[in-house]
Amino acid sequence: MDFAQPLTHATLVSRYKRFFADVILDDGTPVTAHCPNPGAMLGLNIPGYGVWLSRSDDPKRKLAHTLELVEADGGLVGVNTMHPNRLVAEALAADAIPELSGYASHRREVKYGQASRVDFLLESPDRPRCWLEIKNCHLRRAGTLAEFPDCVAARSSKHLKELEAMVARGDRAVALFVVQRTDCDTFSACHDLDPTFARGLGAAADAGVEVLVYACDMSTTGVRIARPLPWAR
Repeated sequence: MDFAQPLTHATLVSRYKRFFADVILDDGTPVTAHCPNPGAMLGLNIPGYGVWLSRSDDPKRKLAHTLELVEADGGLVGVNTMHPNRLVAEALAADAIPELSGYASHRREVKYGQASRVDFLLESPDRPRCWLEIKNCHLRRAGTLAEFPDCVAARSSKHLKELEAMVARGDRAVALFVVQRTDCDTFSACHDLDPTFARGLGAAADAGVEVLVYACDMSTTGVRIARPLPWAR
């Protein structure tokens, strides 16, 4: 996934009300940017951190700038939770995720479960359907361990139950965690921040839901799904 235009560098002043970030551009201009991330952004919302913004020329937008990347722990971290679905769509089209290759069609936002829409439904006439939920991961607190979620994620726990139901009726179901950072080599559910989700992920795996984790290559020009990471249960 390439960014449509060159990103602009700035310094973070404050991230607040979840979807707003005040920054100072390198030329000294103060800007309020859209922050497309409903999570806590632990370790990434620190005033003084360098950030990278995209800009839209759409006159209908209230905020022209969007927070895309944070400079943290010596690297770039992707905080835009809208990107993982696009990254996965590109990877599926290129058969870049071996565990999910070979399906004839990849449909998005298909209704299922309890008033939910699955991120992708993969279909082929010669195999069971595959229900695929995508989760963005950007939390690293210790060592090289990526963790999800960074706050209570009730909706994600609900998705795990819905994936379990798909397995119970004979389909395939996958929870895919996209780690938008380069400094992690293992993944774990975050037991202390959301024990319900952590237990639910283990229960879903025991019920047949497959758990996949892929880290990304990150740059100011684009993001790519790059390599699998092991899940440390």
